[in-house]
Amino acid sequence: MLRSFLRAKLHMAKVTEANLFYEGSISIDSELLELAGISPYERVWISNMNNGERFDTYVIPAQKGSRIIGLNGPAAKKASIGDRIVIFSYGYIKEEEIQKHEPKIIILDEYNNPIKIYSPKVA
Repeated sequence: MLRSFLRAKLHMAKVTEANLFYEGSISIDSELLELAGISPYERVWISNMNNGERFDTYVIPAQKGSRIIGLNGPAAKKASIGDRIVIFSYGYIKEEEIQKHEPKIIILDEYNNPIKIYSPKVA
């Protein structure tokens, strides 16, 4: 049996752009994607710390080092520039892999710079 677990999290990311008239997605600085191990066009879940909104979309890489976190298309209505969000990536793992699973957590500052990176053990 496969079970769904947190794989990576960008915690307290600050929304820097909201582009309503775009096809849809979230733009994330490529450097942050690499750090978290999140791939372009991967599905992610978003929680808005300011208003409680929760939604999912896919990732588009933004310029490396830009620190852009941009909501595009209808997702732009789910947050305002300056809102703090949490970006979650989940993955499926086998029962026998649960004990050794370690998600990657990246805490960001108000400028979307990583200030803490750690991998807590699941069990």
